[in-house]
Amino acid sequence: MKALGDMKGFGGMKGLGGMKGLGLALAFALLGCLATASAGVAAPPIASPLRTAVMQVDWQGPLSLPPRFRNHCAIDSFSGRPYCSAHCGFDYQFFYCAPQSFGCCRIGFGYCDWNGLLRCHP
Repeated sequence: MKALGDMKGFGGMKGLGGMKGLGLALAFALLGCLATASAGVAAPPIASPLRTAVMQVDWQGPLSLPPRFRNHCAIDSFSGRPYCSAHCGFDYQFFYCAPQSFGCCRIGFGYCDWNGLLRCHP
C-alpha cells in the first residue's frame, strides 16, 4: 500500500500540494468576488412622509436623544450599551424617531422604520 505522499494528485502533482494551491486560488477568487460585490452603491433612503429628520437606528444612546428625554439613563447589563428610559419604567428604553413619533419599547426591541415611525417588535 502506498503512502499518501507517494500517490499522484490532480494533474500529475505529488501529494496534496496541488490541492493546497487549488484551494488557495479558489479562496482568493472568492475573496475578490466578495470585495467587488461589497463595493456597490446602496439605494438612496426613502423620503419620510413626516417631512422631518429621521433617525433610523435599532439602539439609541443618551446623546442621540433630545435633552428633555435624557433622564433615567442606565447601562444595559446584557449588551453593556447605555440607554435612557425617560419615565417608561423598568426594562424599557425610550426611542425618538421624529417629533411626531417617539415612545417606549422593551430594551433592545425598538427601532425606527424607513417611514420614521417607531416600531417595537416582540
